[in-house]
Amino acid sequence: MIPVTIWLTGRSGVGKTTIALELKRRFQTTSNKIQILDGDEVRGTICAGLGFSRADRIENNRRITYMAELLKRNEISTIVAAISPYSEARDLARMILSPHFYEIYVTCTPETLEQRDPKGLYAKGIVTTTDEYEIPTQPDLIINTSICTVNEAIFQIQLLTKI
Repeated sequence: MIPVTIWLTGRSGVGKTTIALELKRRFQTTSNKIQILDGDEVRGTICAGLGFSRADRIENNRRITYMAELLKRNEISTIVAAISPYSEARDLARMILSPHFYEIYVTCTPETLEQRDPKGLYAKGIVTTTDEYEIPTQPDLIINTSICTVNEAIFQIQLLTKI
C-alpha cells in the first residue's frame, strides 16, 4: 500500500488525537504500518525548546513535516494530530508530503470546546476560542465534532483516503 499522510488540524480540544488514535487502531487491522505524530508529544520531545511565537510554531510544524517525510520514505503512513495554526506551515507540509497528503480540518463550536476542555486550558485562560488560528481555505475534508461522532469521522476519512 502507498503510504499516506493524514494531517488533522484544528484548535486544542476539537478531537484530533481521539480521531487519530481510533483511525490508527482501525488502519492497523489491515496490516499496514502507521504512526501517529501528536503535536503535544512532539512539542514535549524534539521541539521542547520551542515557544509559542509564530516562528516557533512554524518550526514545530516543519519538524513534524520532516518526521512524516522520513516515515513516508520508509513506507509508513502517518497521522499528524497537531493544531498547526498557520496556513504557511500546512502548505509546506502539503508541498513536501504530496501526493497522498490529506489536510483535514477538525472543528467544533466554541461552546463544545469550552465544555470538553480535556486539558483545562480554556478554564485556566491559557488558550481561548479566539486564539490565532488560520482556518484552512481548501482542506480535503472538514469534520465538525460538535455534530459528528468519531465513527462518522473515521468513515469520512476512509472514504477520502481509500485506506
